[in-house]
Amino acid sequence: MGDIPRLLIIAGLILVVIGLAWPLIGKLGLGRLPGDIAIEREGFSFYFPITTMLLLSGVLTLLFWIFRK
Repeated sequence: MGDIPRLLIIAGLILVVIGLAWPLIGKLGLGRLPGDIAIEREGFSFYFPITTMLLLSGVLTLLFWIFRK
């Protein structure tokens, strides 16, 4: 049971870092990559960042793999 509070603190810190880095991430163009689905109609907009999610998933997987060893 001692690992859960530590995990929650680490997850919270990661979210804070991502929140603080969000303006920088926006300047890099992350979130509007080719392959991201954006549909805009009158009174309706839909955005599904599939390419961005795949890229972030790959980067996070690589980071977790590196730090696990």
